[in-house]
Amino acid sequence: MGDERDERMTEPALRRDRTARAAPPQASRAAEAPRHAKPRPRVSIVGVFGELLITAGLVTLLYVGWQMYLGDLIFGAQANAAGRELSEQWAEQYGENPPESVPTPSDQPAEAEPAAVEPVILPAPTGTEDFAIMRIPRFGADYAWTMAGGVTRAGTLDNFRIGHYPGSKMPGEVGNFAVAGHRTTYGAPFNRIAELHVGDAIVIETPAGWYTYRFRTLEYVTPDEVEVLLPVPQMPDVPANGRYITMTSCSPMFSLAERIVAYGVFESFQPYADGPPASLTEGV
Repeated sequence: MGDERDERMTEPALRRDRTARAAPPQASRAAEAPRHAKPRPRVSIVGVFGELLITAGLVTLLYVGWQMYLGDLIFGAQANAAGRELSEQWAEQYGENPPESVPTPSDQPAEAEPAAVEPVILPAPTGTEDFAIMRIPRFGADYAWTMAGGVTRAGTLDNFRIGHYPGSKMPGEVGNFAVAGHRTTYGAPFNRIAELHVGDAIVIETPAGWYTYRFRTLEYVTPDEVEVLLPVPQMPDVPANGRYITMTSCSPMFSLAERIVAYGVFESFQPYADGPPASLTEGV
């Protein structure tokens, strides 16, 4: 009897012992499980190169957007502000050194209409110096671009200036006053040149006064058609007897394939002492 109880008492213990002996393999498999985790994908050279190309493309698009659009808005506003600042400097200099007035004899009859004032012809700029400010009411009341000598990109045009063709005439002078400016980038002073209407005022401000031209027509030419710079544009061997302005820029937009040319004719000169002309103050 005692042996039977001992056997019954030890039998569960034996089962527990067998269970305990069987446990280590499970624990071992659990411990070994991390060794069989899914391997990381290999880094592909082609994939990395593709990501670099996508990044470069996005950077290029951002740069083009900045250069062509947002940059022109910011740089154009800065250039207009610089032109207005130059105008204010001239006004201050004029106020400090006004010309002596000449009294009109009392017995001289008053004229029904003031006689046309002969324009003052300033000397041509030396190098790339600033010499004038272009104002075009059609482009906005704040439009005031500084004009400088030369038409090279490095010397003038890329420095946020409208350039004067060396050898062409000066404002108000008989012949062709020819200038150039960017249509895109670097503030794009001639971005809206194609929007000019017949009769629009093109006013050139200098320390001597204001020269008003009136827009007449547009023309599209190839880059080698330099006849637009002749004393009488597009008319070789014809002596000049009028005063013209020729504005050139690139065409079409974002291309160098052609040139867009705007022509105007001289209307009047207003001395600095008389203040800005009606073409600016009244928009006529």
